[in-house]
Amino acid sequence: MMKDVHKSDFDSDPDGNLFDPETRAAMRQFTGGGDTAALEAAAAIRTAFHAIERMRAHGSQGRGLSSGAMDLLMRLGAADGDGVSIGDLAQSAGVSSRNVTGLVDTLEREGLVRRVPDQRDRRSVLAQITAEGRGWIQAFSEPSQRAMAAMFRDFTTDELTRFRHLCLRVADNQHRLAQYLEGAS
Repeated sequence: MMKDVHKSDFDSDPDGNLFDPETRAAMRQFTGGGDTAALEAAAAIRTAFHAIERMRAHGSQGRGLSSGAMDLLMRLGAADGDGVSIGDLAQSAGVSSRNVTGLVDTLEREGLVRRVPDQRDRRSVLAQITAEGRGWIQAFSEPSQRAMAAMFRDFTTDELTRFRHLCLRVADNQHRLAQYLEGAS
């Protein structure tokens, strides 16, 4: 049974847009009655992220992989056969090398990934997906596609494209802000 830890008691505004009345009330108090649009949008992204993560965790039951490990395995499955460095995996996933090292350790214990020497740099080691890892992805692929189709039911292709674009704009703005803050300190 999939655990649903979030209610879906959303209301609609006069334009038909969904909002969470409890979040709105909390944000109004937080801002002293000021504009809550950005804060509510951030809360909605978090709510959607958690809903997707719950669905992904449900889909991987019995497979023992976290969403981070699944993402890493899929990245390795899409890479060329030589493998990918820990640093490159970290950069593409937007996480630390230390985090990726732990995930590769987990995947290696499960027999889904192996470490191989980098033929171009003898000091470096690459992570490479195994045949068992490719089989895991194949077994996970169809149920995942069905689950995401259900999660995004009634969204048009244009809405999905726009949604993707808006989420990536948020991520890009965060990246720019982090660079600015690094330069300011």
